[in-house]
Parts: sequence; C-alpha cells; structure tokens
Amino acid sequence: MNLYCITHKKIDYIEKLNLIPSGVGNYNYPDNYENEKKGENISEKNSSYGELTFHYWFWKNKIDKLKKNEWFGFCHYRRFFVKDNFSDLIQNSENRQGYINKKLNLSTLKEMLILEPKKDWESKDVILCKPIDLQKPKRMKILKHGFKSLIRNPLILFNKKKCTVKLQFEMSHGYENLKMAINLLPKNERIDFLDYINTKTSLSPNCMFMTKNTKLTKDFYESVFPWLQDCEKVFGLEKKNNYGTQRMYNFLFERYMPYWFEKYSKVSFSSWLYCDLTKE
Repeated sequence: MNLYCITHKKIDYIEKLNLIPSGVGNYNYPDNYENEKKGENISEKNSSYGELTFHYWFWKNKIDKLKKNEWFGFCHYRRFFVKDNFSDLIQNSENRQGYINKKLNLSTLKEMLILEPKKDWESKDVILCKPIDLQKPKRMKILKHGFKSLIRNPLILFNKKKCTVKLQFEMSHGYENLKMAINLLPKNERIDFLDYINTKTSLSPNCMFMTKNTKLTKDFYESVFPWLQDCEKVFGLEKKNNYGTQRMYNFLFERYMPYWFEKYSKVSFSSWLYCDLTKE
C-alpha cells in the first residue's frame, strides 16, 4: 500500500516509517519527495488550503498512474493511521484528540502504523479516521464560542443530540460560515449535506483516507474542489489572523469528505494517532 505522508517541510523520519514523503508549500524538497510543484498544481493556495493542495496535485498528476485495485492513502507528518490493537491507549477527549499517554520514538511509532490493508477491508471502498464524539463540549466553550448558536437553540446545553457537526464548526470556524459554503453546492448535495451536519454528532477528522478505488476518489475530488473554488469568492485567500478561518478550506473539506464517502461508498474506520516527532 502506498501511503503519502503530507508535510510542509523536509522530515527525515517519514521514509524510515515506510511512508512516501509528500511536500507542499514553498520548501525546496529533495528529489525523493513527491512535490506538488511538479505538474498541474495550486501550490500558491497552500497557506489557505494546507494539505489539500497535495490532494489537488495527486488528482491532476498521480492518480491515473496508479495500478488497478492497489491500496493508497494519505496521512500527515503528525497524524497517522494505527493498528486497532493500540486504540485503547489513544485519548480522544476534547482538545486531546488522537493523543497517547506514553512517549513514542521512531521505532515504537513504526510498530503502531498501518502499512498494509487489512483483510476485512476487501468489502470496503474507503477507510476513514475513527470518528470523534462531538456530544461532550464543555459548557464554557459553548458560552464563549457558540453564543450565537446558543441563542438560536438553547437546547444545545441540555440535549447532547444537538451537539452536531454544525455546532462544532460554528464554535471553531465562525457562525454561519458553513451554511454560506453549503449554499454554493449543487442542490442534490446541498440538501443532503445540510441534513448531515444538522444531525451527525460525530466527525471523522483529519482529511485522511485510504482506498483502492481510483474512480471513486476522482469523483470525490471532482465534487469537492470546484465547490472549494466557489467558496473562495466568499472567504477569499488573503492571510487571516485566526487559524480557524485562515484554513477555512481544510475545515470545509474535513466535514464534506466523510459525508460524501458515507453517501456514495462502503466505509470503514481506522484508529489514528497524533504524534509529533519533530519536537523530540
């Protein structure tokens, strides 16, 4: 399985993990890196799109060169798919998503990684990150960051089913921003995606997935990237002071991706881990 590890800087340990180093942004990468600047690309949007500029490059330059029914996928230099037998060690509480209560080195991290497809994936089209539960936000966070949402619907303080993808997005990335973006989708997606964000109380995060279905992946890219381009007319590409709005396109992609794959394919989920060895 080819797993592309997306990074904005040169990191020596990526290859040692048996991952494919995949560079985005302005860094001058060595020849062993997949480099988004070689071929059709939107690298100039990286400060706003983040790792999505690599997905765009992969769509336009790489996906048609893959072998049929060969598994491939995407992770980040700080977030990885890991084997399920390590899942009990991983915390997914608020603000501690994907963390592990032990210090990891390169050897232990490599032992944990999924590097080959599992047998029970044969009947599945796509593997996403195991979802995080959105039903337990702290009341103080709702009061501080979700006040407009609270005024509209006070039940979110008392009914955990009201703690949806929509509420979580509004608290982190701006009130009404998700709704404005969804209004730019074609009608068939707009209606279903609105229902999804208003009822879904968990989220498969990180813009990461694994699959062997190139046609499905291309169909997804052909749906999401024109939408994000339309969203540029609303949110722009200029640098912003707030990370929650600077990377707006990442956060839109992160919500749309699980919705789209769950609608159009057979999905399973994998454990995942946050681990930043660059700080060691």
